[in-house]
Amino acid sequence: MRLNAIPSVRSLALVCGLSLASALVVPAYAADAARPTALVIHGGAGVITRDQLSQADEAALRADLDRALDAGNAVLKNGGAALDAVSAAVQVLEDSPWFNAGKGAVFTADGTHELDAAIMEGHTRRAGAVAGVRTVRHPILLARAVMEHSPHVMLAGEGAERFADTRTELERVPNTWFDTPRRRQQLDAAREREQRQAAGENIPLPKGAYFGTVGAVALDQHGHIAVATSTGGMTNKRWGRVGDAPVIGGGTYASARCGISATGWGEFYLRSVAAHDVCARVELRGDPIAVAAEDVINRIIPAMGGDGGAIGLDDEGAIVMPFNTSGMYRGWIHPDGRRGTAVFREP
Repeated sequence: MRLNAIPSVRSLALVCGLSLASALVVPAYAADAARPTALVIHGGAGVITRDQLSQADEAALRADLDRALDAGNAVLKNGGAALDAVSAAVQVLEDSPWFNAGKGAVFTADGTHELDAAIMEGHTRRAGAVAGVRTVRHPILLARAVMEHSPHVMLAGEGAERFADTRTELERVPNTWFDTPRRRQQLDAAREREQRQAAGENIPLPKGAYFGTVGAVALDQHGHIAVATSTGGMTNKRWGRVGDAPVIGGGTYASARCGISATGWGEFYLRSVAAHDVCARVELRGDPIAVAAEDVINRIIPAMGGDGGAIGLDDEGAIVMPFNTSGMYRGWIHPDGRRGTAVFREP
């Protein structure tokens, strides 16, 4: 009975052959199928409390987050590149007065606006960035132009403006186009605080003064990742201050397996090379992106004295949105199609 139960060599060969043939068919089919896409965006982390945000204002800014998701997702669902998706999403956020980028940019100490942006494509490691831009409506498009039409990675100040003069496709606006009443009130409050400090009052800088950025990270049907980040910087900033947003590796970074766009107290993100640190842990050590992002954003940066948040995803479409402030404007579309927007911590 036992001998009869043992399959013959011929039978084993047939079974193994069929199994092997079946196994070989599956990857070929999978290779022909479009991979799921994913998209995550943010409109900045900071001191956002429920009593400071009316229901009407929250509805308005969530609507802009949804419009940015729609713009990026339309590119991805049509088979477009992650680079085009993050460009589309960030342009919507740059046109919104609710976020500190483009139209919603904060004022400098001189009462003007200086805008920064960066973009990076993970599988090629191509990158472009600009800092201290004054007249380009969509700084993210200028950053992309630096990447695609110059031999450089970052241009700043007057040089960036002169390069923009060579790109006729870029829309230019007067610096006052970026003015909004809410940002003017924030500048007035910052100036008053400085005057009181100069008079001897001990008034610490309020947390959240450094915050305000927009960003997007996308995974396309080819498995490619791209990241874009744009910001108006810090209210009442001086001396051409540049934060982490336009610095590749600081507030913006993408590799073949990971993409991160950060938002927070830029000086600490620069010192910790936060965006690169997260992706290096994913690529080199094999950490899950959730573990890597949690450790960098919610342990290392607070231990240094900073705070903020970040968004990111990996090459499987796993999305992360860690933050250690009271709120972070954010939106997401998972590979399975689930989507949403949020401001505060979800229960």
